[in-house]
Amino acid sequence: MATLLEKVSTLISANLHALVDQALKSNSMAVIDQYIRQVEDNLEDLEDAAATVGGEAKSIKRKLADYEHKEAELDRAIDAFLLEGNEATATATQSKLNSTQRLVETYKEQLTRLEAEYQKLLEAKVKLEARLATMKQQREELQALLELAKSKEVAVKAMRGLDDLVGSGDSDISRLAQGIYARLDKATTATEMQAASLDEQIDQVLDRSVIDSQLAERKKRLGLSG
Repeated sequence: MATLLEKVSTLISANLHALVDQALKSNSMAVIDQYIRQVEDNLEDLEDAAATVGGEAKSIKRKLADYEHKEAELDRAIDAFLLEGNEATATATQSKLNSTQRLVETYKEQLTRLEAEYQKLLEAKVKLEARLATMKQQREELQALLELAKSKEVAVKAMRGLDDLVGSGDSDISRLAQGIYARLDKATTATEMQAASLDEQIDQVLDRSVIDSQLAERKKRLGLSG
């Protein structure tokens, strides 16, 4: 049981931010899925252990009640034998009472230990369930963000290719920063930069066309046209 609680304690104390960082660095949800599987497996073990310990506690409680009832009966019997002057039987009954009392104390100790252990298992189960709910929610959010980041990156690459076709190749995208929000911000910023660069070049091309047309008119008027 101690080993199970140690495993659960390790899962509860796991650094969720570190798990998320690992998932982002590897661009994969595998590390988070593995953590979720471990939590789910240990939750099943916790439920089974809690049921076992709780059942044992109830069994001990019933036995304790029976022996406490027997203890009271033996105590009354001793008094009755002494009143009858039957000391030999009273002595034997006293010996049996002493044995019964020791057994009652043993059962009380066992019951206290089992109830404490049962409570620890229930508390661990509640904490682990909360952890599982949190990680499942974060997994959904991260999956959506990773997919969005990938689509942003595809858009950036497409804009870079278009920029190359226009003739400019001096703009480059810095490597994506660690962390999904940084990746999204950088991808969005890169897209805006590429779009601005392309628009600027188109404007320059259009302005150059107008200027060339104006110069051609001047050459014709001056008799310089070939």
